[in-house]
Amino acid sequence: MDAHSGAYERFRHWAATLLTHQHEAEVYQFSTISALLEGVYDGDVTVAEILRHGDFGLGTFNHLDGEMVILDGVCYRLRADGTSSRAAPDDRSPFAAVTRFHSDFEIAIRARTARAEVTAAIDRQIKSANLIYAIRITGHFAELHTRTVMAQKPPYPPLTRATEEQAETVFTDVSGTVVGFRTPDFEQGISVAGYHLHFLNEDRTGGGHVLDFTLERGDVAVSGASQLHLSLPTSGDFLGAQLSGADIAERIDKAEGSDQT
Repeated sequence: MDAHSGAYERFRHWAATLLTHQHEAEVYQFSTISALLEGVYDGDVTVAEILRHGDFGLGTFNHLDGEMVILDGVCYRLRADGTSSRAAPDDRSPFAAVTRFHSDFEIAIRARTARAEVTAAIDRQIKSANLIYAIRITGHFAELHTRTVMAQKPPYPPLTRATEEQAETVFTDVSGTVVGFRTPDFEQGISVAGYHLHFLNEDRTGGGHVLDFTLERGDVAVSGASQLHLSLPTSGDFLGAQLSGADIAERIDKAEGSDQT
């Protein structure tokens, strides 16, 4: 084999490897939503460790002290008082999900469109409802309704009680990015089945967990994943928590917001 042929074979191998990695995109998740339901609000995983596994995602922080948004490789903490700041590398989380975002397809929204219509447009284009999709919606919102749970103190209440004291905000005429995932129904309890979305405004000063929105105009990008890596805690309250039950879907719906879809 001459030098030219050898270089070609190396390039072909590199290209095949790259395509394989893109095809096998992964969501890396720390702990489960069912653990949060049971009041497991302290985790050992740091922001620095989370960011080693992805550049896009969401979650929360220890004591439920803020909603987490990971966008373009930066982790933000959105607190109930309305403030937003970059999270410190040693901040810790009881739950987070991240991926390396790559756009499989995009949808341009050029007329006022409600949340249900946006998610329906995504559903019509995804390959399968049994795969996981990262969702990024960047644009201008006529209205966007968020909530942020207040920081909790031990002994921790279950999530359905903690969310009863949540701070709600209605943003109007605001630009920013909605970050989240569309997860299969069979993952309910491990993740939030359906759409789980957080919002960060354009100047990175506010946001929260999305309850509803009306998009004036913007662009929806969708990044599919066929692999889920689930990292479970090996210490703390997680080990003794009751993480199953017939009412788990109902409790998640209540904690996430009544208009969760």
